[in-house]
Amino acid sequence: MTEWEDDAFILSARAYGETGAIVEFLTENHGRHAAHVAGAASRRIKPFLQAGARVVVMYRARVADQLGSATLEPIGEGPSALFDDPLALAGLSSAASVVAGALPERQVHSGAYRAFEALVACLSLTEIWPAVYVRFEAGLLDDLGFGLDLSRCAATGELDDLVYVSPRTGRAVSRAAGEPYRDKLLALPPFMLSAQGGLEAGDVGAGLALTGYFLEHHIFAALNRPLPTPRTRMIERLREAGAL
Repeated sequence: MTEWEDDAFILSARAYGETGAIVEFLTENHGRHAAHVAGAASRRIKPFLQAGARVVVMYRARVADQLGSATLEPIGEGPSALFDDPLALAGLSSAASVVAGALPERQVHSGAYRAFEALVACLSLTEIWPAVYVRFEAGLLDDLGFGLDLSRCAATGELDDLVYVSPRTGRAVSRAAGEPYRDKLLALPPFMLSAQGGLEAGDVGAGLALTGYFLEHHIFAALNRPLPTPRTRMIERLREAGAL
């Protein structure tokens, strides 16, 4: 018998039977898990079965590698606070789908949990959450072993004027060293180097292109999957809103 209790965020839920649901969640100490939740259609539980809702999970399974059952205790008001902000909801949907697609099941990834937690906390801040989203994806890459090395220029060791990233190595490249190869390099927006780096027009788009490249080529390609559709929708909505 396997039993545990953990803090978690809902990633997705689909109806199962008349009143139940199969719920997928990201836990702090047990990784990405799925479980059957009885009574999920109840008035108390159903409003919280939304991507990004925070819950305490009480999980139980007879056999460790089989689908278990869970009861959920909601924490806070959940994503209902964002219902009047479709752009933020698009960001939340994208983050949940990326986590669900990228993380292996039942492996602890506390860094991914913390990155998701930080993003959820910022989604009500319209001006900054898209940049935090980019940092969330960078944190997810790091936790999966594909972190970007933005500490110094890969070619010269310089610490300043880092404006590119090598798509081959994921390492930063300075302006001078990268200029001859700029068409083959990825743009590195300043806000990814420092919280004081500032945010200019085009920076969020450049950041999403950067993290998206490594997610696509190093994570999802290995799983024979494209980047999740909700991520594409989020980028389209950010573009329409002039937030890229």
